[in-house]
Amino acid sequence: MATITVHNSLKPGAPVPFVPKEEGKISWYACGPTVYDLSHLGHARNYVSTDIIRRILTHFFGYKVNFVMNYTDVDDKIIIKARRKRLLELEKQKSYTPEQIHDLVSKAFQAYAKSSLPLLLSEDNTANLDESSYQELKDAAYSRILAGGTLSGEGKPSDAEAKVKMHLNNMDSAAQSLKNGASLEGAEEILLPYLDSLYKETIDTSDQTMFTDLTQAMEKAFNDDMIALNVLPPDAVTRVTEYVPQIVSFVEQIIKKGFAYEADGSVYFDIGAFEQAGNSYARLRPESKNDKALQEEGEGALSKSLEGKKRSGDFALWKKSKPGEPYWPSPWGAGRPGWHIECSVMASDKLGDQMDLHSGGVDLAFPHHDNELAQSEAYFHDCGKGEHTWVNYFLHMGHLSIAGSKMSKSLKNFQTIQDALATTYTARNMRIVFLMGRWNDGVEISPDMRKQADSWETMLDNFFANIKAKLSEAGSATAAIKDLSLTENNSNGLTEELKQAKKDLTAALSNSFDTPAAMQILLKLVRNANIYMNDKSTQSNLQPVEAVARWVTKIVGIFGLDPSAQPPYEGLGWGPANPIAAADVDPQTAVKPYAAVYETVKKEVESLDLSESPIKVVLEQQSPEAEFAELEKSGERDVEKLALPFIRATSRLRDELRGVISSGATLDPKLKQTILALSDRIRDYDLTDLGVQLDDQADKPSLVKFVPAARLIAAREEKAGILAEKARQKEEARKAREKAEQEKLAKAKMPPQAMFKGDAKYLEWDAEGLPTKMADGCEVPKSQQKKLKKEWEKQKKLHEEYLAKA
Repeated sequence: MATITVHNSLKPGAPVPFVPKEEGKISWYACGPTVYDLSHLGHARNYVSTDIIRRILTHFFGYKVNFVMNYTDVDDKIIIKARRKRLLELEKQKSYTPEQIHDLVSKAFQAYAKSSLPLLLSEDNTANLDESSYQELKDAAYSRILAGGTLSGEGKPSDAEAKVKMHLNNMDSAAQSLKNGASLEGAEEILLPYLDSLYKETIDTSDQTMFTDLTQAMEKAFNDDMIALNVLPPDAVTRVTEYVPQIVSFVEQIIKKGFAYEADGSVYFDIGAFEQAGNSYARLRPESKNDKALQEEGEGALSKSLEGKKRSGDFALWKKSKPGEPYWPSPWGAGRPGWHIECSVMASDKLGDQMDLHSGGVDLAFPHHDNELAQSEAYFHDCGKGEHTWVNYFLHMGHLSIAGSKMSKSLKNFQTIQDALATTYTARNMRIVFLMGRWNDGVEISPDMRKQADSWETMLDNFFANIKAKLSEAGSATAAIKDLSLTENNSNGLTEELKQAKKDLTAALSNSFDTPAAMQILLKLVRNANIYMNDKSTQSNLQPVEAVARWVTKIVGIFGLDPSAQPPYEGLGWGPANPIAAADVDPQTAVKPYAAVYETVKKEVESLDLSESPIKVVLEQQSPEAEFAELEKSGERDVEKLALPFIRATSRLRDELRGVISSGATLDPKLKQTILALSDRIRDYDLTDLGVQLDDQADKPSLVKFVPAARLIAAREEKAGILAEKARQKEEARKAREKAEQEKLAKAKMPPQAMFKGDAKYLEWDAEGLPTKMADGCEVPKSQQKKLKKEWEKQKKLHEEYLAKA
């Protein structure tokens, strides 16, 4: 195997050699989602990038990867969301008058401002804040943020400013609701935390379905998103709620070793004892070790009131459950697992006391992953044997940012994966965007990045369409090329380019999975293949281009860019970005649109008066139905191949129509116009709408290409738009010319003796109508007389020409 280097967060800096503990095999644990809400593009960045690396290790370098991922299905976020949802349901069941609803929402409005937007309030009370005063107070307190500035007045906006804007948006909605009479639905974002503060301890959590209903629904939604993004499923999945007894045992063992202590029903990890035993804490992010904000975030929003810590940095392994929280039995009383302990227990259960890879988003490095490492290494600590290594390589995926802030649910600055796939992306071009950035770098999706990704995809789309069309035209793809090697003409330039591209790609992927370099290598090779394919001197030998196309197909398959492809990716080209699985294809249904187009065109051609044309013979000889039947009988399920008999038959009829026009035969003008219109419609509408492009060729049948219908339709509409704009400009120019001619004619009708009469600037004129005195009684200056005389003579000439034509 090739020597691989990786960026290992445990050893910051240059990539280090990757050496799995067992040759040819890799154990890998990935932090999965906290299933409390729909997944967004930030999650897509993490899990698609992880999937790309996994595919490269498996299908390019040949490792057997054991990939384990967890679902966090008990967590502060889950508890809060499920509990608040239940509280809102209960609140809606109460019989409130409109005045009582308004009063409730007003109190929630002020409470929300006090906790989240303190600058809105006066120093000692909230009396001045209501829906009427809100806008003025908001503008005064947060104008700098609203104008794109920062809270401090320095630097660039980041997560803190994004959070303020999110809170202001929630207040905006609530203020509008209050102005409109107030309703529970219109002010949910500010009402839910208020209800939680009032009634959270009244919720009966002995029935945990309120939590499991949420987590199970969100887990299914996440799985659906991953399928849509062509992310491979894990080899094993773990859930926190299925591991609570093991978690309790794990925590007990850490206590026994002296690295944890119980306090008031909770258990905390003892960082001081851990370090005194010769272990290192915060190895991933030592600079964040004393960051209180991150420590608090890691403990969770519901843990602020837990007491008994020896040090502020000590973190919870087991949390005492308060009223309104789910609970399980333990030696320390009713409680629930801490956030970090879950991954230590589940990963160790599946992969043992040491794993090759651990991955997750970069925002998990501290405290989550650092705490995972500490408690796991404490669990496996063997006194006298030195520090235990639980993870050999930590991979942290760079996060996705929006206007400088990471995309997150808590900031509400996200687009869900479902929405993104429905409105903005296909799974393929989203993956291309991520491939064009380093997996460990942050990504901010800009218009320029989208444009580059679209261009890359279009280049490969066109390349695959062209080579498949040319091979189909030549007969069939040469089976001898399927091993991706060339046995003849080794001096051929394209052959050498392919050999070099293979070496370069191996080097790029060996260098910490450098996919941006890999994408450029593929792009360069495809460009050179296009040059070769368009060179008339080499067009008869398509084998080198086919070899390139098959190798590129293999690589894009490995990268996960073809949802319909399967290892070892030996096909030619990629399928649709959102395909129907081959096994689900009903041949008769799949070809119905193509067969319908052929039947329509056939009937229209038969109705034409072309008895002297060879087209009648073509109509009699063609039998696409029989060709299709043979393909169906053979078990073929590739929609393009199944449709090809009908497409070729349609294209041939169109070629014959073009031949009638170009033959020079005398045709009735109406018939000629009908043939031209039919020929254009077949190409530009009938086949375009099915994703089929016809390229006209001189003295040869049209080249049939399969291109995404959306692209062809967009190109057609763009062309129509350009033509319409040209027609509009032409019409405007015609109208301008007409207007100018009319103005010129109107001017020519005027005798020169009358042209200055009536002008208020002048008081007297001579016999020829030239001004002699200005309005103030002064003589017209000589310099002005000369100018006026020239204008008079010009008008005299123009008027004489008019009279001559009249």
